[in-house]
Amino acid sequence: MSVTTMLLQLTGGMVTTVEIFFLTLLFSLPLGLVISFGRMSKMGTLRAISKFYISVMRGTPLMLQLIVVYFAPYYVFGIRISPGYRFTAVILAFVLNYAAYFAEIYRSGIESMPVGQYEAAKVLGYGRAQTFFKIILPQVIKRILPPVTNETITLVKDTSLAFVLAEAEMFTIAKQIAAKETSIVPLMAAGVFYYIFNLAVAGFMEYAEKKMNYYR
Repeated sequence: MSVTTMLLQLTGGMVTTVEIFFLTLLFSLPLGLVISFGRMSKMGTLRAISKFYISVMRGTPLMLQLIVVYFAPYYVFGIRISPGYRFTAVILAFVLNYAAYFAEIYRSGIESMPVGQYEAAKVLGYGRAQTFFKIILPQVIKRILPPVTNETITLVKDTSLAFVLAEAEMFTIAKQIAAKETSIVPLMAAGVFYYIFNLAVAGFMEYAEKKMNYYR
């Protein structure tokens, strides 16, 4: 197999990997914020449910969660699984998993804010929603960017776990080509892709951190 043919085959998996990455971030970041609100809620039941959810998602392997999300509709509810559900199950499992991690990151950022910020906003006549979204959240985002960057970089590498549900992402296709051609070159090419992708993500997040550095 020529290098051009190999790269063309890998491109399809590359697109799937990028889709998993961006769709996971698109849905898990806002969901994580909602879960963090539940985790900090004054309602004991809601707080307990949120805490249990985070504990389960962080305490069990993502690979297991992928399997459960894919097979649960059939074995638990008797719903027939269509072939198109495979990609949906991958996204759903990734979103549910990463939302738990982001929820704890949000919570740590919000709880680190001085009480004086809320009191000053109240004196100025801001409502609770205005205080959070106009004053607290921008500062929280600045504080949580480093841990969010770490999770985002981990996500790039975790996309390879989609192979559990036979979703043809980058690493799966690279393994198939490597086995067929008895060559390690496809795996090395996949490794280069993951490295460059992570480099781009880290560079973007570093740029965002610098832009939000108010004390330069």
